Amino acid sequence: MLFTGPCLFLVLVFWGRVGGGPMTDPHPGMSDQELFWGSDQYDFSVVLRAAGMECFWHFAHRGERFYLNFMVQWVTGVANDRHLSVSVNAPSGLLVSTVDDAKGQINFEAEETGFHQMCLSNFHNRFGSMQIFLSFGVYYDNYQDPGKLKEEEKKKKEEVSRDLNNTLTVIEDASHRVSSSVFHMFRYYTFGRMRKSADYFLLLSNSKYITWWSTVLSLLIVTSGYLQLLFLKRLFITKTCTEVEKPRC
Repeated sequence: MLFTGPCLFLVLVFWGRVGGGPMTDPHPGMSDQELFWGSDQYDFSVVLRAAGMECFWHFAHRGERFYLNFMVQWVTGVANDRHLSVSVNAPSGLLVSTVDDAKGQINFEAEETGFHQMCLSNFHNRFGSMQIFLSFGVYYDNYQDPGKLKEEEKKKKEEVSRDLNNTLTVIEDASHRVSSSVFHMFRYYTFGRMRKSADYFLLLSNSKYITWWSTVLSLLIVTSGYLQLLFLKRLFITKTCTEVEKPRC
């Protein structure tokens, strides 16, 4: 009877640990739409191997704007084809848009809610890799938190009789418009930065090309001049004639 109390306590402690377990869902009370809602964007560079393909996924809600900007920065290998094949698929697998060029933009209104797939294919270059700069994301002109819709409806009913020209409402709308304009300006700035970096890599490639060809042509000119001198010297070589060895016609 003396060991009944401690044993029961240990059983309860270990049972609580086993029954509780680790928390696998960090937000159990939130759905996917509430968890991924918000304006965001990503920009980075990625290297595609010869005849390779790379895919990325990004979440977007129905009715919101999805954009993708890309630009080929440099190409290496035997076949220097700067064309890149880019395709965007909806969450259901349908093809939304495709572009086959060295740079381009894809901008559309999402028809489905879920993860959109972006695939980059380097099938034009069978023996050369390329580096691509990417910028993609979603933006929401009329953002509303789903968890606050009910509260806003109650506030609207209470504020029907109030003045429509409320100062706080005007300031909030103006701040949303300014933030949206800043976001779009940042998008165009990112595309300009991609173009500048691509031009820089193109100048480096042309500089290396001109340097190597100038070196090769210079060596060719020097070698041809040296061979011409040897040939001319052989024309003026004279041999001493003897009674046995006489020059022939």
